[in-house]
Amino acid sequence: MPTRALRGAITCDSDSKQEVLERTTRLLTELFERNDVGADSITSIFFTATGDLRSIAPAAAARAFGLTDVPLLCAQEMDVDGSLERCVRVMLHFDGDRPRSELQHVFLRGATVLRPDLARPGDEL
Repeated sequence: MPTRALRGAITCDSDSKQEVLERTTRLLTELFERNDVGADSITSIFFTATGDLRSIAPAAAARAFGLTDVPLLCAQEMDVDGSLERCVRVMLHFDGDRPRSELQHVFLRGATVLRPDLARPGDEL
């Protein structure tokens, strides 16, 4: 079975533990549901967060989500002039037979500007 990767991002309104945890959980939920991914198929998850999100690591949301035996890594997103603020990004690796062309990457809230071609109605909310 091949390893696949899913990308996604979501923005937060503020840098609070609750906000980062809730938004990261929403992002993971959407990635799992839209791609019919089960926890047992996850190989690893790599998170980045912009430098203005410092209250908690996004990986804490993945642990609370039940991914206690999945390798997780967090890093700070590159500080690029004009980049999106208060943004959590994810790259999720999993084993699955779905062709790459059928994968549904998820960009939510303000992060829809990163990939408007992938946005569904309501993703910006």
